[in-house]
Amino acid sequence: MEKQNINNTNNSAQSQKIELSKTMYVSEIIARWPNLVDPLMSLGMHCISCFASQMETLEEAAMVHGLDADEIIEELKEFIHQDEVQNGQN
Repeated sequence: MEKQNINNTNNSAQSQKIELSKTMYVSEIIARWPNLVDPLMSLGMHCISCFASQMETLEEAAMVHGLDADEIIEELKEFIHQDEVQNGQN
């Protein structure tokens, strides 16, 4: 019984990990990963502090800026991965 509780705790921690997606609001992404501000800016997403970031998904913001949301997501995921590796969080 004790072992099962430990496994349930591990499973719930894994299920709580947030996956970055283009359907997330820009403000939500920045709140969760503040270290993504600079990469977003360098990718052409200059709407980080804009009021629209509160109500636009990354996909919508990318469309407004003429960018490919899938490419942005891949770049950001790679940045997060590299950051985790450098900080020993992987």
